[in-house]
Order: sequence, then structure tokens, then C-alpha cells
Amino acid sequence: MKFISSSKNHEIKQLRALIEKSRVRKRESKFVVEGLREIKKALKGGYSLDFFFVEEGSEKILDSLDIHPSENSIFKVQKSTFEQITVRSGSEKIIAVGNSKSHTLEELSLAENAIVLVIEAPEKPGNIGALYRTATAANIDAVLIANPKTDFYNPNSIRSSLGTVFMMPTALASSQDVISFLQHHSFAIHTAVLHPEAARYDHLSFTPPCAIVMGTESTGLTSAWNEASHQYVMIPMSERVDSLNLSVSAGILMYEVQRKNNRLD
Repeated sequence: MKFISSSKNHEIKQLRALIEKSRVRKRESKFVVEGLREIKKALKGGYSLDFFFVEEGSEKILDSLDIHPSENSIFKVQKSTFEQITVRSGSEKIIAVGNSKSHTLEELSLAENAIVLVIEAPEKPGNIGALYRTATAANIDAVLIANPKTDFYNPNSIRSSLGTVFMMPTALASSQDVISFLQHHSFAIHTAVLHPEAARYDHLSFTPPCAIVMGTESTGLTSAWNEASHQYVMIPMSERVDSLNLSVSAGILMYEVQRKNNRLD
């Protein structure tokens, strides 16, 4: 176990680059995960973790992991230096560096009666994390991100998801490729849009396999989804507001789909 006392240490500089720069994460195919709960979820999700950084005095936290890291993969960090690399307050004093996955559509394996969430071009890491947390709670089978605009392994996404991004089957692809995938697997495509022909979400049956497709709060869905949609869906709202937060809207629809299919138990 190597001891690090300076923020100018080479390993600390590399770690900060992975935390702060998407291009570095993509180039190295690495991500950073902070907190014992999140690290455990990454391991449970089949991710390999290469290095562990623990604050001096918190070494026993390593005993809580389901693996036994080698001494060469563990760095004990002086408290003042650790405080410079942590991105959250109050978490367990442990950070890990892991190897990212490719998340292709070809690797996605779904049951014949799968229910999936599709999000087109989400930009806010916090929203993405919240969506994963809700999708996991609602027992959704997979999340497909179409036309991704934000690095999937952004530390803020991981943090706001409480590590659920590691547990959820995920694919990242262009909107057209996602549409082709859904059509090839005979998914009913339900798009959440403002459209004269949109039906209230609570009036629909949502027979699986089906996909709930959401766009951003600012721009909605691209025209390709309107053409591919089997059913336009809307959530009735008070006249005092004109939109809902993306994660809230998605949560309403996901839970309704699961309720209609008796999949909430």
C-alpha cells in the first residue's frame, strides 16, 4: 500500500484528470466512482476496478468490499490531499478507478416481454443519474440513451444515481439505430410528446415489449421518433405549468407501465 501525501503526486494528478475531463475518461476507457455503496454496485454490476484511494485512517473500509485488492492497487492518501480529490461531502473515504464498458446495442440482451426506457440526448448529468435511480426502483429492464450528449461516466451522473448506473443494462447509440433495434425486436414505441393525437398515459395498456421514449425538457424528441411512434403519450398538467422535470415525467410513466403489467411486486 503506497502512501500519498501531496496533491502533486502522479497518481493524484491522473485521478483528478479522470474526475474532471470527459476526454481523458474516454481515451483511457476509465471512470471514477466514490463511496462504498457505489463501489459495491459497480462490482456487482460486473465492472473491474483497478485502483483504490482511501483516506489515511480509513483503511478498514477495504474490508467491506467483496473483493481483496492487491497491495499494489491501494493508495493511502493524506487527509488534506484526499479532501482535494473528493467530489462529495460525507461519503465514505474511498474512491476507485474502474474500466468502462462499451454499451452497444448488440451486447444488449432483453426478454421477449421487456419494458425499456429510451432517453434522447439528455444533457444534465444529475438528470441522467436520477433517471437511472428511478428506472432501477421501477424495475425497468434497460435504459437506452439515444444521441448521447453527456459522458455516461460523468461523476455527477454516477453520484446522483447512487451507483445504479452500474446495475442497469444500458445501450448508447444514435436515435436511428435505437429505433431500428426496437423495430427489429417488435417493441411498441410510446413517445412522450405534445401532440393533438396524444393519449393520456393512464388510459393506455402498455403491452410489452414496449419502450417509453422521452426527450429533453427544452427540445423534446426529434422528428424520427414521431415517425416511428406507435402511440403518442401525454401527462395531464395544471395550466399553471407547461412542463415537468424529465426524471419526474419518466418516473410517472415507468411506474404506470409497471402497474398496468402487474410488475411492481
